[in-house]
Amino acid sequence: MADPGTPDIRSARHYLFWLARLQRGTIVAATLCATAWMLSQALLWAAVGGAVDHGIAAGHPSQLWKWAGLIALLGVIQAVSGALRHQLAVTNWMRAAYRTVQVVGRHVTASGTALTDEIPSGDIVNSVGADAPRIGMAFDSLARFIGAIISWLIVSAILLSSSHLLGLIVLIGVPALAVLTTPLMRPLHTAQAAQREATGRLAALGTDTVAGLRILRGIGGEEVFLRNYRVQSGLVRRAGVRAAVPQAALESGQLLLPAILTSVVTFIGAHEVARGTLQPGQLVAFFGYATFLTTPLREVIQYTIMATRAYVGAGKVVRLLSIEATVRDPAQPRDWPGRVERVLDERSGIHLERGRVYAVVTETPAESSALADRLGRFIPNVEGVTVNGYALGDFSVSDTRRHIVVNDIEPRLFSGELRYELVPHGTSVDERILAALNAVSALDVLDALDDGLATRVDERGRSFSGGQRQRLALARAFLTEADVLILVEPTSAVDTHTEGRIAARLGEMRREHATLVASTSPLMLERMDTVFLVSGGQVVAEGTHDHLVASSALYRQIVLREDS
Repeated sequence: MADPGTPDIRSARHYLFWLARLQRGTIVAATLCATAWMLSQALLWAAVGGAVDHGIAAGHPSQLWKWAGLIALLGVIQAVSGALRHQLAVTNWMRAAYRTVQVVGRHVTASGTALTDEIPSGDIVNSVGADAPRIGMAFDSLARFIGAIISWLIVSAILLSSSHLLGLIVLIGVPALAVLTTPLMRPLHTAQAAQREATGRLAALGTDTVAGLRILRGIGGEEVFLRNYRVQSGLVRRAGVRAAVPQAALESGQLLLPAILTSVVTFIGAHEVARGTLQPGQLVAFFGYATFLTTPLREVIQYTIMATRAYVGAGKVVRLLSIEATVRDPAQPRDWPGRVERVLDERSGIHLERGRVYAVVTETPAESSALADRLGRFIPNVEGVTVNGYALGDFSVSDTRRHIVVNDIEPRLFSGELRYELVPHGTSVDERILAALNAVSALDVLDALDDGLATRVDERGRSFSGGQRQRLALARAFLTEADVLILVEPTSAVDTHTEGRIAARLGEMRREHATLVASTSPLMLERMDTVFLVSGGQVVAEGTHDHLVASSALYRQIVLREDS
């Protein structure tokens, strides 16, 4: 969806109502089809009863043909409305589920690290993989639930007009049987919530284990994590069993309770036929009605189960969406300038100008990362950072992300065709992509692929070596054509010959824009127009690489590894 909307996150109930409002048209259409589908099933029995009384018992073949035609018509209505009902139900399911997925996805990208600081990554994945489909299933069964109530009221009215006793039994019996299931609602809700919590912790544990698998193997910790995973998996299994008890009772009630109602209606109806107060055809119709009413009752119970699951899932989604981003848009964002001429960080003293390539050298990698986060606006406090003289915080976050790109020390590759992995929005032609790959000395990577740019990248780019992934990510950064490009240790995983070629071509690729490279590699630094030496968050010296080597002992200590 171009715009999934702004969700109402005051509570799980408000979130579900927000989804319902956005797709009320398809919900109404699905409800009409579900009502027609159910009523055609119920009225079919009235037609059968009419055929028995007016056609067979009265000996009128013409009446029999008329009622048989009505039965056929009701069958056609049932088939058509049933097909449309199913299609609309699936549409409602997908819209609710995927709108939730999209809302969560946008919130994840907008909230930065605020979200993962509070909620484990595995739990976030579980909200998309489990909670969103459960929310969708409630909307799948919603139309059938409403149609069930409408058809129950209509059939009860028909029964009352034929037999007050049987009509009252059905009219009162169905709600009474439904009420019998309500004591199971609270334990079902509690058990499903506990199961969802345990499943979320298990997913988080699995995610953390996979992410640190190489380290675990290095220190021999696999058995410890395997044991922890088994323990948590056992908790999930036991929580599932506890949730299955009230759910099994509800689903058993779908069969037992309607069977009791059908037995009562059949017994009383047979006695009324014997007394002559009810026609045989009417008894057939009453039996059919009672049998049919198992469907509305079953739909009510089914919707109760689905709605309970959706409520639990919506609660998890609301909790996730309630975590606010650390970096937010200003009340009235300023338009991004047509061309960035100068970026200044008053706190550190770093200044960048268009058409020049700069480097920053720090005593620790953490300092470089902190500077990149500040200039890239990945932290809330960027006071003192200006773009063309305007405060960086005055621009929207989306404009900042589009025009200031930070290429991290551990860039990620995602699965998909390599061409669109390098240019996600498909705005560059292949010649431009090849030029970027040449600039980062990655044409050999392309030559080794059977399908070239059409090659499918595996998850996390695991089919590539560390150096190949780094070069591909660097080419992707070049192809953004960002006004300001910040590269954090962009050549840490490549050999010196490749690093030298990348350094030599960097200025040519970025001659129209500003570039800042965080690196301590002499091969890279000697190609920079200006190098900033930062200590304690402040620029303590600046100049060319040769100038700093000659004038700064601290610079020589960091870059050339001289003893202090």
